[in-house]
Amino acid sequence: MDLGRYKWRLRGAAAIAAIALAATGCGSGGGSGGGSGSSGGTAIKGGTATVALPPSTTLNWIFPFYAITNASVYNGEQFQWLLYRPLYFFGNNGNSASINYALSPANKPVYSNGGKTATITFKGWKWSNGESVDASDLVFFLNMTKAEKANWYAYAPGLLPDNVASYKATSADTIQINLTSAYSAIWYTYNQLAELNPMPKAWDVTSAGAAAGSGGCITDSAADGWAKCKAVYTFLTAQAKIANTYATNPLWQVVDGPWRLSSYSTAGNVTMVPNTKYSGPQKAQISALKWLPYTTDTTEYTALKTGQVDVGYIPSADLAPRVGTAAVPSVNPVGTGYNLQPFYSFSISYYQPNFNNASMGPVFKQLYVRQAMQELVDQPGMDKAIYRGYGYPTAGAVPMQPTSTWIPSVQNQNGGQGLYPFSIANATKLLTSHGWSKVNGVMTCQTPSLCGPGIPKGKQLAFTIDYSTGSVAFGDEAQTYKSDASQAGVSINLVGQSFNTIIGESTPCKPAPGKCTWTALMYGGWSFNGPGFEPTGEPLFQTGAGSNSGSYSNPKEDSLINLTHTSSALSDFTNYAAYTDQQLPYIWMPNNYGVQAVTNKLHNVTFNPLYTFTPEYWYFTK
Repeated sequence: MDLGRYKWRLRGAAAIAAIALAATGCGSGGGSGGGSGSSGGTAIKGGTATVALPPSTTLNWIFPFYAITNASVYNGEQFQWLLYRPLYFFGNNGNSASINYALSPANKPVYSNGGKTATITFKGWKWSNGESVDASDLVFFLNMTKAEKANWYAYAPGLLPDNVASYKATSADTIQINLTSAYSAIWYTYNQLAELNPMPKAWDVTSAGAAAGSGGCITDSAADGWAKCKAVYTFLTAQAKIANTYATNPLWQVVDGPWRLSSYSTAGNVTMVPNTKYSGPQKAQISALKWLPYTTDTTEYTALKTGQVDVGYIPSADLAPRVGTAAVPSVNPVGTGYNLQPFYSFSISYYQPNFNNASMGPVFKQLYVRQAMQELVDQPGMDKAIYRGYGYPTAGAVPMQPTSTWIPSVQNQNGGQGLYPFSIANATKLLTSHGWSKVNGVMTCQTPSLCGPGIPKGKQLAFTIDYSTGSVAFGDEAQTYKSDASQAGVSINLVGQSFNTIIGESTPCKPAPGKCTWTALMYGGWSFNGPGFEPTGEPLFQTGAGSNSGSYSNPKEDSLINLTHTSSALSDFTNYAAYTDQQLPYIWMPNNYGVQAVTNKLHNVTFNPLYTFTPEYWYFTK
């Protein structure tokens, strides 16, 4: 499985249909159908479904307003969304990548005033404590974005909340949002409104046991510098840091999703049970959902083979090589008690250089250096040797799978490797032509005027990559890259850390000595499922964006991104995507799809490419 987070740019219903997994057989079924399980047997109500987490990963952040350091699909789609429904729910128990209005607490937004006003009405759902999910709950979240946008992973300068001129609840169930300018309705819904999470009045407090709403954030304003919201944010964030109380803290028991927490362990064992007061259309059929943590994919695979897990994954090393166009192996490595399904993710994979690192930042800012670093990535070789054919290259800012009309033609060049296919010889030539030569086997700047600004004579092309541990395949990928890079004189030191640790490092930082110490992070990549569900680039590549961990900054990139927010022309999107591919804000790495195993006693299990997780549709049979 990919270890990452998040996005997409579309034009109208036809484009949405095209991107909603047009080609690759990602599981079956719609809002309630499809999924795995044998066709025989009698359905029963109840039962506990056990699900394996990826290696060295835990569900470790519950508060749905957070910084990039806590952003992952596991904390979002597979934890918080089960408890606290976002304003607009994306995906389904199948392969859709569109908004699922049926599973959202609000109706489709209505745009007026030439695209400058969005009106949202709520459906009258209830929180588990009896409060209504209403317009004031959305005002609460919007006020929080005004007060704490610097601590919100979805923030990009100039976008929400900066592009909101005003907002107000015009009735208990209706809110009107006035924008600073006209936007594409698709883009604003998919990449702005999609990031909002109504929050219950029970959370508008600054101390445990305080009366709901007493914190005053819902009624706060800029007049006091959003002081009340800041105090509420400080309290809620402090409570979210006390993870061992997640299942007992009354705050987090107020839910509007189909599940609530029953037990929680910081070691990773998490159990959820149905929220009997859920207002949505699909009630949970199993009696409990239990997440199981594993330190490595080897221990997870052992548990799967011995029947300790109902839903798990087969490590790449344990898959027979892919044959032809078959998505899963013909021989089931875990036996007849499990069904196999492919799990494609709408994502890109990469490692992230830190452009503000005091030592290596000036080196990374040179495009020719990034081009050389990219040409040292043997994506086809890694797919064959490590992922056994269950993979494909990442060639740029748009996912290569599932196929869509949004992939710029440059990404299809060189067998899908894009503009910079694997070539140690070309990488070496690029570096030597810019003033570098090998000294004791390591590329060293000899001619600073050619090396680039801020690169002194004697500077070595040597740096550290922090990579996510637990997956044998992922570790092999890092080692392969290190080995190939060394042949071109690029010296890479690998430091393995847990996924959660690396995500915790990924805060964008200023180029001050001692303040921006990490050099490069390799944790998987980005699934286009928030912030924003159209890959227009603002969270990843825009200057100052909260998820732009490496602090990449390019005025032309910013301009091309901004145009996609107001234009629905495919040509404008293609210009943005092609330029991003050429500039290499990140170093693209191979992507792979997972092969999931589901016990044949559990039915209606699917794997949505947005990582949307809907176990309320699951059921056991005798």
